Amino acid sequence: MAQRDTELSELEKQAAAPDLWENPQAAQKLHADIARRKRELGPMRQLLSKAEDLAILAQLAEEEGSDGEAAEIEAGLAEIERMTAEQELAQLFTGEYDDHNALISINAGAGGTESCDWVDMLARMYGRWAEQHGYGWEIIDRTPGEQAGSRGLTACVTGPKAYGRLRGERGVHRLVRISPFDAASRRHTSFASVDAIPEVEEADEVEINPDDLRVDTFRATGAGGQHVNKTDSAVRITHLPSKIVVQCQAERSQMQNRATAMSLLRARLVQMELQRREEEAARARGETMAIGFGSQIRSYVVHPYTMVKDLRTGHETGNAEAVLDGALDPFIRAELERRARGASPVAAGEDAA
Repeated sequence: MAQRDTELSELEKQAAAPDLWENPQAAQKLHADIARRKRELGPMRQLLSKAEDLAILAQLAEEEGSDGEAAEIEAGLAEIERMTAEQELAQLFTGEYDDHNALISINAGAGGTESCDWVDMLARMYGRWAEQHGYGWEIIDRTPGEQAGSRGLTACVTGPKAYGRLRGERGVHRLVRISPFDAASRRHTSFASVDAIPEVEEADEVEINPDDLRVDTFRATGAGGQHVNKTDSAVRITHLPSKIVVQCQAERSQMQNRATAMSLLRARLVQMELQRREEEAARARGETMAIGFGSQIRSYVVHPYTMVKDLRTGHETGNAEAVLDGALDPFIRAELERRARGASPVAAGEDAA
């Protein structure tokens, strides 16, 4: 705690330098770092203050030989336990971009209309989770499926540690259920890939050479009114060196869609670098499993029984309905703890059905 206070004081001294704003990007980044550290230190200070107050209350109760404060002390201990658990969770956020907002992309895999519907189910699950945590949730791009659901969509999740919490969701999610689109009511297996990347700003030192970009405009599809459907407002940007392709068609104007697409491109370039580091670390640990976008991480079974199982941590629950309604925290925490231990996935790729 003392070390963190000292580090914050040093940053605040730097922020007071008279020539700070000669470099606006560095100044913005410094102030963002200060704000982040203050958010981290605030709950820790509250916990220490609460513990000190409770210790004084317990000492007074003991000296006076009174049991009148017992209920208050018990409630205080419960609150300290809750605050301690939150701080323990906070210690698991060690990534460079964990404090950033998150961009979640969900794309249909094998399974046709089933998988397109699964994309929408996952989007609802993450949207409900975000709502439960007081986070913002906005779908910024969506490609509808031919019959139902979505072939793919991208949403922005805004709030403290949004990326830190959601980065472990990256991978393939598998659903087993009785198909609502099958007249014979047969069991179907659907797949969808989820990608979680940190939202980054230009001040985050992501350099993009305009000469490396190919920008295409096209007519948006789906609902949106005459302006959206009759003008080339949608934007697709290809980053030639990395072959990354991003697009946005959610906004009415081409300028807005281009700005959103550029934000997505910056985020994907950052994610590409983070993935490279992750793969290098995995090789250094001697892991032989594939650490990649296509790795299956979780199975959701709603027929012939109900179960959700994470194939990396082994964490599972029989209440699939609650998970699909946003109860993701136990899975998120289990994966954060696994990564903090540097442990290999325990059962990656196993069939849960």
